[in-house]
Amino acid sequence: MEIIQENTKGVEIFSVKGSLDSNTSTEFETRIYAALESGQRKLILNLEDLEYISSAGIRVMLKTTKDLKRMEGTVVLCALQDYVKEVFDIAGFDGYLNIEKSLEEAMVKI
Repeated sequence: MEIIQENTKGVEIFSVKGSLDSNTSTEFETRIYAALESGQRKLILNLEDLEYISSAGIRVMLKTTKDLKRMEGTVVLCALQDYVKEVFDIAGFDGYLNIEKSLEEAMVKI
């Protein structure tokens, strides 16, 4: 897994490439929570190049969403591949998570 982290217009964007599973989700979670601890309250998770996600990866996204809501922040997922989006749809999380079709739409929504 590769994570590219950048800040654009006050929004922290995490672009994830590869697999987000039990072996890689800890690093992803550590990077996200480092941003939250530094005061960041607007996150975009760009999943355009995410090839696989397991329950461990989903857990990180759900926990981040829950914690940011409590902190009055926002997280938006964007550019999900069809097979990754299907995982969220089947699990019923598509109604709980803020998902946009593109990074540009996510930037408008945040």
